[in-house]
Amino acid sequence: MTRVEAIRVLLVDDHAPFRAGLRALLATGAGIEVCGEAASGEEAIVAVEAQQPDVVLLDLTMPGMGGVAATERIVRVSPHVRVLVLSMADDDDSVFAALRAGARGYLLKGARRAEIIRSVRVVADGEAIFGPAIAARLTGYFAGLSRAEPAFPELTAREREILGLLAQHLTNPQIAERLGLSLKTVRNHVSNVFAKLQVADRAQAIILAREAGLRR
Repeated sequence: MTRVEAIRVLLVDDHAPFRAGLRALLATGAGIEVCGEAASGEEAIVAVEAQQPDVVLLDLTMPGMGGVAATERIVRVSPHVRVLVLSMADDDDSVFAALRAGARGYLLKGARRAEIIRSVRVVADGEAIFGPAIAARLTGYFAGLSRAEPAFPELTAREREILGLLAQHLTNPQIAERLGLSLKTVRNHVSNVFAKLQVADRAQAIILAREAGLRR
């Protein structure tokens, strides 16, 4: 299906010179119009409501509300708006957090001009797209799953380890002593586990861990 109207793109990055470069780059793509800019997740949410773009080209690392939280909010409030991540982050946690939040594509900064323009068009048409490095990472990840899928793949190895200790009813101080970590570090890991598993407290996390048969 041929698109008649221009693809409206909102640029979200906390570095103004980078946004200016993106604006100039996208201006070379026929049928693409930059409808606004934002420097934070909070600004992005307001701009989406005001501008109703087709695509939000968004960085993950910004002051205040980060890109993952902003993506989740944008997709929930405006499901017709597609989020395309353009970030320096290429680690598994960042990539999968963005995809779980609802991003339709993921590119690394430094991607070629033609690749960025093509990705904007593909995402605007409702498809998903990933840069070569991200696609290779996803392929490797799912190939690994086909061999042996771990419980809670969204958790890091350390977070799974801590979840297993939670399932044994160890307290944060006990976990800190067991693993040789500071209490603050353990608290941060526990908070991350709760957030990733979308549970409110230790009891719910323990139930999920035991249902999955997770053991340290």
